[in-house]
Amino acid sequence: MTAKEKQKEFIKIYLKPNLKKWGYLTSGQTWWKDKGQFFNVINLQNYSWNTKDCVDFRFNIGIALKATVKDSKRKKATYNDLTVHLDEGTFLPDRRKRKFGNNQGYSITEKTDLKEFVESIKVDFEKYILPRIDGLKSLEDCLEYYGQFTFWGENLKRKITEHKLLESE
Repeated sequence: MTAKEKQKEFIKIYLKPNLKKWGYLTSGQTWWKDKGQFFNVINLQNYSWNTKDCVDFRFNIGIALKATVKDSKRKKATYNDLTVHLDEGTFLPDRRKRKFGNNQGYSITEKTDLKEFVESIKVDFEKYILPRIDGLKSLEDCLEYYGQFTFWGENLKRKITEHKLLESE
């Protein structure tokens, strides 16, 4: 099995069904979950240098404010709708110690053990990423959490203020 085939299999057997269990909808390689005034968004981004035998990718994770999404029905969010935009490493304790991690996300080769890879990602998502972002229940929660990331916290606050999304704004 090539690295690209392994990545497709990982998406099919783990990522899509697991994110669905957590309440995420999907289109292509982007998943979103409606949280009221915002969506949690997870996007799988492949790198342009990938080959069939070596695939590097990352996850873009953040929120999209419903007030700013391009979907006029406010039912879905895309990568381009992200107001806060972090990578998966932001949510993990130490990305450099991950067996399948690299400085830019994850790496799969033709030699990668798919079962071991899925188990590794499962820990990243189910222990760290999904509980953290699922715990964000309100815009106030988002401001508190994402405020620790200066640029993104300030961007979020500015967008919330511009669109008068909090009564105190």
